[in-house]
Amino acid sequence: MSAPDDGVSAIPLSQLTDYLRQEAAREPDAIHTGPVTKETQIIAIYGKGGIGKSFTLANLSYMMAQQGKKVLLIGCDPKSDTTSLLFGGKACPTIIETSSKKKLAGEEVKIGDVCFKRDGVFAMELGGPEVGRGCGGRGIIHGFETLEKLGFHEWGFDYVLLDFLGDVVCGGFGLPIARDMCQKVIVVGSNDLQSLYVANNVCSAVEYFRKLGGNVGVAGMVINRDDGTGEAAAFADAVGIPVLATIPANEDIRRKSANYEIVGRPGGQWGPMFAELAENVHTSVPMRPTPLSQDGLLGLFSAHSTGRDYVLTPATEFDMCGKTEVVKTSLEVIYDHV
Repeated sequence: MSAPDDGVSAIPLSQLTDYLRQEAAREPDAIHTGPVTKETQIIAIYGKGGIGKSFTLANLSYMMAQQGKKVLLIGCDPKSDTTSLLFGGKACPTIIETSSKKKLAGEEVKIGDVCFKRDGVFAMELGGPEVGRGCGGRGIIHGFETLEKLGFHEWGFDYVLLDFLGDVVCGGFGLPIARDMCQKVIVVGSNDLQSLYVANNVCSAVEYFRKLGGNVGVAGMVINRDDGTGEAAAFADAVGIPVLATIPANEDIRRKSANYEIVGRPGGQWGPMFAELAENVHTSVPMRPTPLSQDGLLGLFSAHSTGRDYVLTPATEFDMCGKTEVVKTSLEVIYDHV
């Protein structure tokens, strides 16, 4: 038996047992009861693919950094495009791909291999497999396992923003909600049925895990590409969450975003909008939503636009086979009651 290499190696073996007993008998340090000087807000942002999560997060994180906050933006989308707006369209090396290459070379992944910064914003991409070559959800899980090895829980950020697809339902994409990895969820949607369907699914997931003892709540909704028709605002009101920001469907925003230009700059035309969003995100409270039923969701839209006034008509055997259904005699044995 060898003595542990923690300062007790010089103690003779004959005295080691007594030393360890004395150490075990000591009272632990008192629990810290003073004010919390720094608390990281970990926020998962969900929405339908293409709804504008990456645009929203890139500008939000940039504005937060300009306000003096230390922000980490993590892309959790297999497309690996969350950080492209920050880096002028350049692809950020992903954690999954970098980890694989380093493993083959017998090397360890370091922070500088996967984390990059711009104007105070730190950013990284988890990445994912190509189509048909693996499970995206499993890739997310592997990515977070690598983050933990890199010291994720020891990092000192004011905000950690996680960009997640909301219309993919396999386990990895629900990790922050299922495992209480974040305090807040924010949904991004627009005035269209499909994006609100995804937002409603995310609210359902939060409610499901709250019933199982989870603590994650929905902090609110960002309405992107708002055309003024009001369905997204009506949805937020119906499920009981606040609207944190309304980003208009504006040609200037669309054009600048397409050119990988940050619009959430202090002093710029759209700066006040993202400054207000940053403040609302900071002060927002995780809430327990009330998800809508399918009929309730459809009810936010006119019957003409959704076709919800259609009556389901059952198919027949003739529809399927081109012939009338043949009624076959049952071979079931029926016994008379005694």
